Amino acid sequence: MMDRRGLLGVMLVATATRVAAAQPAWPDRPVRVVVPFPPGGSNDLVARLLCEALGEQTGQPWVVENRSGAGGNIGADAVAKAAPDGTTLLLTAPGPLTINNALFPSMPYVAARDLAPLALIATVPIVLMAGPELPARDVAGLIALAKARPGRISFGSSGNGTTNHLAGELFRSMAGVDIVHVPYRGAAPAMTDLLGGQIGMMFDNLPAVLPQVKEKRVRALAVAGARRAAALPDVPTLAEAGLPGFDVEAWFGLAGPAGLAPPLQMRVAGLVSKALADPELRAKLAAAGAEPGELTGEAFGTFLARERQMWSRVIEASGARAG
Repeated sequence: MMDRRGLLGVMLVATATRVAAAQPAWPDRPVRVVVPFPPGGSNDLVARLLCEALGEQTGQPWVVENRSGAGGNIGADAVAKAAPDGTTLLLTAPGPLTINNALFPSMPYVAARDLAPLALIATVPIVLMAGPELPARDVAGLIALAKARPGRISFGSSGNGTTNHLAGELFRSMAGVDIVHVPYRGAAPAMTDLLGGQIGMMFDNLPAVLPQVKEKRVRALAVAGARRAAALPDVPTLAEAGLPGFDVEAWFGLAGPAGLAPPLQMRVAGLVSKALADPELRAKLAAAGAEPGELTGEAFGTFLARERQMWSRVIEASGARAG
């Protein structure tokens, strides 16, 4: 005969089985992944690679929806206010999650309160480029040219509050130059104007600009991070090029509405971790100049908190404002 402890164990297993059976499968319909920037940039590229892998893994479509504007705030706010059922998620560059609340005087959401951190998807180097109309051949030459032409050299970015914008602000401050910021609604239109000579220089994420650099349509002057990029081994870091301590890197993270139930958050994070462990996806990200992330849930939340502190200091020191 079964003793009391054995009977209790059987009852607990049965109860857990009934609870699991009562919970609807997820995802049981398409998942909408909002990218708060236009098609053609690094954010869009990384999102589409991940969504393709997650769609194959789950048997449900993961659909990228580009909702650009206001430095990513429009798309991020749409997700913050979406139903917390796991069918609307945000895959974004740092701005909407860690920068914009300090940069914009008025915000429709508070990232730390209204968005649940799910997973760090990828990190990518940021590259400083000169357009074909700018005669500078290296960082020292660019700084000398900017000092000789105060207020006449413009730098583009994928939008106010993006890491590319603030990398330019940090460059302005550390190099002691007067350069003019021109924000765009995404990296692709900024690159178009860089190639056309409407702007002189630009910081942008490596995956989006690697083809233009390799084709020598733009000149890569430096990498903004602490180490050289594997895809551009001959391009020095800004620290090596004369601005010691310059260290800015881009990344892409997945978040959902703050009301997303913890079990569902864990489910999403688990799917992402499995996808990022797949050699095929890792190879695709590496080919694009990106490195898969390894943080999920609480660890990713801690990472975001540190990033918010860092960018708040950069914004305060540079005097940058948007909106």
